[in-house]
Amino acid sequence: MIKLESVEELHKLYQQEKPYLLFKNSTTCPVSSEAFGETNSFDESRENIPVYYLNVQELREGSNDAADHFDIKHESPQAFLINNKQVKWHDSHWRITKENLDKAADSL
Repeated sequence: MIKLESVEELHKLYQQEKPYLLFKNSTTCPVSSEAFGETNSFDESRENIPVYYLNVQELREGSNDAADHFDIKHESPQAFLINNKQVKWHDSHWRITKENLDKAADSL
């Protein structure tokens, strides 16, 4: 998993046409901790879909920017599967599981 440290890095990511997963994580939430583990398991099993994440508390501006950019209400934890600069799947909270991420990735 690749940690995003700035809004500039996020903006570069938006331009990528190949599939990637963006995960918004809360460092203080137990649900986020569980979703982070599920997302990490997905990342370890998929070499063709890079996983990027940002910690909401550390990069609040980036979290808000992603919500605005994709026109999807902010939640945390939250995952976006992007391909050709478009959201192909997104979900939040307990629905962020390796199984659901695999299903979404398989549908690309």
